Amino acid sequence: MTITQASPWLAHALQRVAAGPAEALPVPLRMEWSTYPGNGPGAEVLGPDLRRRRLLELGCGTGHNVAHLAGHHAAHVTGVDVIGLQVRRARSHYGHLGGASFVASHALHHLQATDQRYDAIYSVFGAIGLIAPQLLLPALAQHLLPGGVVAFSVPHPRRGGRRPSGNDRPCRDHVTLPDRTQVPLVRWEYGAERWARHLGRTGLNVTTVRELHDPRQHRWPATLLITAHKT
Repeated sequence: MTITQASPWLAHALQRVAAGPAEALPVPLRMEWSTYPGNGPGAEVLGPDLRRRRLLELGCGTGHNVAHLAGHHAAHVTGVDVIGLQVRRARSHYGHLGGASFVASHALHHLQATDQRYDAIYSVFGAIGLIAPQLLLPALAQHLLPGGVVAFSVPHPRRGGRRPSGNDRPCRDHVTLPDRTQVPLVRWEYGAERWARHLGRTGLNVTTVRELHDPRQHRWPATLLITAHKT
């Protein structure tokens, strides 16, 4: 992710910091894959029993999903985020939890620098889709144990009546900040079949594809959630 690509998330973090100090928070009761709480599945996407499993989140933000998995499922979870301010807030919220750790790093750099292998790697509107899949997915696959799970949610390429990308190039998009301003970015907006092809080239086989809708508007799917396993 380039500095230009990171800047919307830095702006987002700065506005959150300005809104008030970070403090310890209760552990979230469920894992979320969309921006609408309670919409869609939860932690079961990553496996039926996560106790003592090693999990990695690429683009953890302020750490809510990391905290849920560590606090309610006794997993060992590392959350990585490119924005240091986000990691600082995650530590302020959940740094007291055993099994939860947070690292400030570019997702690809973290994968290249570590020897750790994981039972599951996941991304919730995080690094997957914001870093070229041709670079990120092979690095991700190298750090999954055999039979391991990769799961990620991305904005659905048909949201609002859009069409999925017909090639491997990224598309222009935007992120909405807390003050409702919109900042441009680029994103790889593939349909499920194109994601399956890219995953398959790295030995990751898609097992489930879920389309999650905005509960206020059901005409178009809002979120694409894909799960794959390493062969």
